[in-house]
Amino acid sequence: MDHFLYKDGVLNAEDVLLTDIAATVGTPFYVYSTATLSRHFRVFDEALEGMDHLVCYAMKANSNIAVLKILAELGAGMDVVSGGEYTRAKAAGVPGNRIVFSGVGKTREEMNLALINGIRQFNVESEPELKILNEVAISLGSIAPITIRVNPDVDAKTHAKISTGKSEDKFGIPIAKAREVYAIAGSMQGIDVVGIDVHIGSQITDLEPFRLAYQKVAELTKVLRGDGHNIRRLDLGGGLGIPYEQTNQAPPLPVDYGKVVRDTVGHLGCEIEIEPGRLLAGNAGLLVSSVIYNKAGEGRNFMIVDAAMNDLIRPAMYDAHHDILPIIEPDIDADQQQFDVVGPVCESGDTFAKQRTLTPVADGEMIAFRSAGAYGAVMASEYNTRPMIPEVLVHGDQFAVIRKRPSFDEMIKRDILPEWL
Repeated sequence: MDHFLYKDGVLNAEDVLLTDIAATVGTPFYVYSTATLSRHFRVFDEALEGMDHLVCYAMKANSNIAVLKILAELGAGMDVVSGGEYTRAKAAGVPGNRIVFSGVGKTREEMNLALINGIRQFNVESEPELKILNEVAISLGSIAPITIRVNPDVDAKTHAKISTGKSEDKFGIPIAKAREVYAIAGSMQGIDVVGIDVHIGSQITDLEPFRLAYQKVAELTKVLRGDGHNIRRLDLGGGLGIPYEQTNQAPPLPVDYGKVVRDTVGHLGCEIEIEPGRLLAGNAGLLVSSVIYNKAGEGRNFMIVDAAMNDLIRPAMYDAHHDILPIIEPDIDADQQQFDVVGPVCESGDTFAKQRTLTPVADGEMIAFRSAGAYGAVMASEYNTRPMIPEVLVHGDQFAVIRKRPSFDEMIKRDILPEWL
């Protein structure tokens, strides 16, 4: 469920007309719903009710500080993968003891930053990282709390570019090697082993891969406890999918996911951490764009819009589907045609949809790409010297710009000419 609905013939974000936002900021723009973000967090949090747990939002999905602030005030922790994300989380008021640091390439500088300013745990991904983290912690007179990310060799049956739990993926250590690496960690002066971490992928629409992975984690927990490790926390990652296509069968509900967690690891007495990103932010956002031209091609109709692949790269990168709606509600019996919906960038990959059946939208009118709240604005660029587009947050009948569109002058002034030019 989201809070983007037609009211009196115009698409609204909660109680705000999208046409009113467009009149203020221009198109294209992203718009996020506070009510949807809040609802999605609560539904996920309630799915783990009765278990000692912390929902750590995966910031890479959408790291605008206003979004982080909403979730933090609801009690969310944060899962960060860079020093920049860590700094954003702190700027949003998240205490260090609710921040988990993931990622395969943490630098000494990032380790220093987190240890000095507070961290819940590092999810360690390799033996070299473990060695460096120990050195950094000792140099600071500190102790780094860690889990070790194990790779369970489970196929999440998702897109190859967002799979993370198979043996050929770059993430974590093989689960068969876990006892050896945990023994090394347990002997280190600057390391405190607190638990186990696992993450098998993103946009997963079948619960069985989670069940298989968590069963392996449960078995490993017992083995490591037998080896003398105080395993008291299980970071189970994120990855639960969302419905990008409204006509498709819906992915599993958070409550069903919560049951898998209870059935597989609920008996171990561990605190559970979950790291949803897309599930919280994805359907809480739209990308709104104007039609520049309708162009008749050879056997094809092209709808050319003012958003482009640099604004929303998922279709170009993953062949991802986003439902497309006209801002002005069409008549129920309106004619429909097939369109290629494309942007203005000089790349064939700048295509949002091919041969999509849509109600025609006139030049100058607007459309909305659904499910754009995750991996949209955060992956945007200024390719073709196209400004980063505004992000807008809606709360009831109010809206505010939470990231403005830079001017061409502001963009160009970031470049620095050397003295010899």
